[in-house]
Amino acid sequence: MRAISELFLVKFFPFVRNKKNSRKPISFSIRNINMSESNQYDSCFDRPRVVIKKVLAKPQSEGNGAVVRRSIGRHELRNLDPFLMLDEFSVSAPAGFPDHPHRGFETVTYMLEGAFTHQDFAGHKGTINTGDVQWMTAGRGIIHSEMPAGEGSQKGLQLWINLSSKDKMIEPRYQELLKEDIPRAENNGVEVKVIAGEAMGVQSPVYTRTPTMYLDFTLQPTAYYHQAIPESWNAFLYIVEGEGVFGIPNSGPVSAHHCLVLGTGEGLSVWNKSSKPLRFVLLGGQPLNEPVVQHGPFVMNSQDEIDQTFEDYQYCKNGFENARYWRSGH
Repeated sequence: MRAISELFLVKFFPFVRNKKNSRKPISFSIRNINMSESNQYDSCFDRPRVVIKKVLAKPQSEGNGAVVRRSIGRHELRNLDPFLMLDEFSVSAPAGFPDHPHRGFETVTYMLEGAFTHQDFAGHKGTINTGDVQWMTAGRGIIHSEMPAGEGSQKGLQLWINLSSKDKMIEPRYQELLKEDIPRAENNGVEVKVIAGEAMGVQSPVYTRTPTMYLDFTLQPTAYYHQAIPESWNAFLYIVEGEGVFGIPNSGPVSAHHCLVLGTGEGLSVWNKSSKPLRFVLLGGQPLNEPVVQHGPFVMNSQDEIDQTFEDYQYCKNGFENARYWRSGH
């Protein structure tokens, strides 16, 4: 029997209770509106999405000496269907996230600065560098490590996306995008990198099992933009650097490390009224509308399924067979 380590308990238990890549990616209609200087502060949406909740992501310790700023996953914002967690991490060796398990959801790691090396008990190993993305579907079970691959501070974002009940026990799989493979577009002082979904007429090759959009925007001073979002989806944004005005033009500016939950509507309008660039990620997803029972790195639909997951993990079965022999070496 494999005992659950103290590290596993410390890292994950603050959460307690609360196909293939060739498939075509989800697609939806996006309106790209060019507006004259005289009416740049008008909304192009009949029902604009406005900010309904603001959460400051404060630094906290995670893993083995790592520091993260958690927004989704804090007590103020436990989850936002289908999103379970968002961390902005800053890690310097020898700190990191040594061997730990996952089941029932996906992790999306986006490197903002530096590099991280991933390895798992199925033999997969690789390093993602600045601007690269790893989209990992944990499915029925993965044990892996995530450790900094260079000197100095390695920074990035990690998002957890829930899987529907029918997908929770699928075989694990990966989609990895190098920086140069991520579609991007630029217009009137606005640049977007399309990690998932579509913007400015360009579309990501990523297949999103839970329909998702993940857009990385940079707005130069005085720039503005209007991004459509499917009306049935939940959406939020996270400010990486700078400050911006979101939703309606007379709202107050919001600065870096804030997570803004958006209300219902057709899309988001954003203005950079500051003298420095604004960078934020905009995320939207189709709600699963299913029960969420979470114990740390295990996310299922019922307590019975969670109990079974712990048994599978401890006895190295039903997806965790390789755990009996594998260690990453960290």
